Amino acid sequence: MKHRKISFNRKNLFKKGWLVSLADYTYLIILAVIAAFPLIWIILSSLKSKGELIGNPTAFWPQQFTLDYYRTVLGQLNFGHNVLNSLVVAGCTMVLAITISALGAYGILRFFPRFGKAITRVLISTYMFPPILLSIPYTILMGKLGLTNSRIGLIIMYLSFSVPYAVWLLIGFFKTVPLGIEEAACIDGANKLQVFVKVVLPNVAPGVVAVAIYTFINAWNEFLYALLILNSRELMTVSVALNSLEGQEVLDWGVMMTASAIVVIPAVVFFMLIQKKIAGGLTEGSVK
Repeated sequence: MKHRKISFNRKNLFKKGWLVSLADYTYLIILAVIAAFPLIWIILSSLKSKGELIGNPTAFWPQQFTLDYYRTVLGQLNFGHNVLNSLVVAGCTMVLAITISALGAYGILRFFPRFGKAITRVLISTYMFPPILLSIPYTILMGKLGLTNSRIGLIIMYLSFSVPYAVWLLIGFFKTVPLGIEEAACIDGANKLQVFVKVVLPNVAPGVVAVAIYTFINAWNEFLYALLILNSRELMTVSVALNSLEGQEVLDWGVMMTASAIVVIPAVVFFMLIQKKIAGGLTEGSVK
C-alpha cells in the first residue's frame, strides 16, 4: 500500500510539473508575440504595394509582396548612405571605446587599487546627468573646436558617454582574472603589455564583446546629439534621416515603414547572433 501511495504522488508531481512548464512556456510565447508584433507589422507593411497600404492600412498580411518601397528608400532617398554613416560612427565609437576603456579599467585595477573604488564611483556618477542636460555645453564646445557637422565630433561626444560606463563594467570583468597567471607570465619574460594582450584580454573576451555590443547599439540608436551636431544631409545617421521623413509635407507611410525596417532589422539580427556571448559576458563579470 505504501509503494502504491508513493507512486501515485510521483505521478501527481509529474503532472503538476508538466502543467506548470506548459503554462510558463505559453505565457512566454504570448509575451514574445506581443513584443515582436510591432516589428513584424513594420516589415509586412514595407512589403505592401502603395495602393494596398493606403486603401486597407489595417490589413496584416500583404495581398501582393513588392519591394517598391525599398527601391524608393535606397534609390531615390539614398538611405543606404545614411546607414553607412551610422556604421562608420558606431563602429569607430565601439573600437575606440573598447580600446580606451580596457586599458583604463586594467590600469585602475592593477596600478591604482586603493583609489579604484573611488574612481569607478566618479565615472559612474556621470550617468546621473541626463544627456539632454549636457546638450548645450557640448554643442558650444564642439562649435569652438570646429567639430560641428563632422563625424569626428559626433564620435568624440559618444565616447564621452560610453567610455565611463565601459570602464566601470570592465573593472568587474578584470577582477575575475587571477593575479597568479599574470605573475606567472611575467616570470616567463612577458612585459606588461604582453601580459595584458595575450593573458588578460583572452580571459575576459566575453565581457569585452558584451561591452562592445552595448556601445555599438547605443551609438547606432542615438538621436539627440546626431541631430544637434550634423547639419548636412550627406552626414546624417539613420536616426536623424528617419526623423527627417516626418518633416515632409505629405508623409508616405510606406517609405516610413521601410526606412524603420532598415534601421531596426540589422540591430535585431546582430543582437540575436551574439546574445549568448552577451549573457555569458555579463554573468562572468559579476563579482561576489
